[in-house]
Amino acid sequence: MRLTYDPKHNIAYIRLRERAEAVETVRVSDEINIDLAADGTVYGIELLDANNQLKAADGGRLVLVDATGTERTLPLTG
Repeated sequence: MRLTYDPKHNIAYIRLRERAEAVETVRVSDEINIDLAADGTVYGIELLDANNQLKAADGGRLVLVDATGTERTLPLTG
């Protein structure tokens, strides 16, 4: 998984896997788009107005939790 952020456009993208084929983008709401393969596999999630969405939870921090339950916290800027 990879989380990228474009501060110029205030868009974050959560890539779940490499794109191996064309995807269809489905608009879920005014703030979320999901990229799907023909078989329904989710490739990625696009967050529009990302600053507000990412800071809405966890006090403006990005919390990373691995498979063992270990947490690392990173502050979000902007």
